[in-house]
Amino acid sequence: MKSYSFWNKHSTLNTRSSEEKDFYFNKIKKLLKSRNAVMIAHYYTNPEIQALAEITGGCVSDSLEMARFGSIHPATTLLVAGVKFMGETAKILSPEKNVLMPTLEAQCSLDISCPIKEFSAFCDDHPDRTVVVYANTSAAVKARADWVVTSSIAVDLIEHLNYLGQKIIWAPDRNLGGYIKLKSNADIINWQGTCIVHNEFKTRGLKRLKNLYPNAAVIVHPESPQSIIELADVVGSTSQLINAAKKLPHKQLIVVTDRAIFYKMQQIVPDKELLEAPTAGEGATCRSCAHCPWMAMNNLKNISDSLEFGSSKYKINVDNELRKAALLPLNRMLNFAKTIKCNVKSNI
Repeated sequence: MKSYSFWNKHSTLNTRSSEEKDFYFNKIKKLLKSRNAVMIAHYYTNPEIQALAEITGGCVSDSLEMARFGSIHPATTLLVAGVKFMGETAKILSPEKNVLMPTLEAQCSLDISCPIKEFSAFCDDHPDRTVVVYANTSAAVKARADWVVTSSIAVDLIEHLNYLGQKIIWAPDRNLGGYIKLKSNADIINWQGTCIVHNEFKTRGLKRLKNLYPNAAVIVHPESPQSIIELADVVGSTSQLINAAKKLPHKQLIVVTDRAIFYKMQQIVPDKELLEAPTAGEGATCRSCAHCPWMAMNNLKNISDSLEFGSSKYKINVDNELRKAALLPLNRMLNFAKTIKCNVKSNI
């Protein structure tokens, strides 16, 4: 297996000793079993957490599949390793289940950028528009929306709404909103949020890396700036980028998203070289610092503590009336995603 370029030398994603890791793995396995719990982890969590979710029968995926998995799994407790909106989504879809997170302080810059009071006023100023919000939002913002979507189905949904003649409010990521507008030609007004990781990818650095590796394909998450997207061979969600890594014939891939995705991507394409796209300028201490600081707050110790103590410090709670309101656009998303799957299968 080839090493990740700029990965093994500079990564801080795996810092525990093997003895410490074995201790926590064994402890967490027992706690999951005793609590009738299952782990649901995002691709952007640290590799050791993704590995633990895999070996305990849990889920490692994008936020759409995390939502699906938690709602249908028979476990009575869901341990959500990710950021807070993911835990809230799990609770909205599974109110009867106990939803725990390793830390409730793990936020998301997109969620923070879209406070409900200001966003609701923005929607009120445009009453003729259908409100579509990204999954990276609070339960309150979801409840204000007509639709909730993830990046994996956003273009499909907006194309569908555009076909129906609907004008759109999109929130909160302006980069993703701009990409969707370009792909769908829909009438979209964007909220002006950005992801602190994806918005930092640098065009100049990416061009230099392309010059160094002229045979490499560039795969980009659409939360990145338009200037970065224009340099891409493939643009897609986390799951779509992993799928593209498998399908592309290139032996080298420049990956423009959170570097924690390399864990799963390398499993799928062990024969390919994965290159981190640069976020930092000349003279920086790392070539790429593309790892969400809130995702990095999830670790083996606080996973263990959340399962062992299960106190309010780790529990996700959503007001029942708010939950019911947010469930409507979430269910629309899940039903729309099912329709897409059925259409794909019928065309095979």
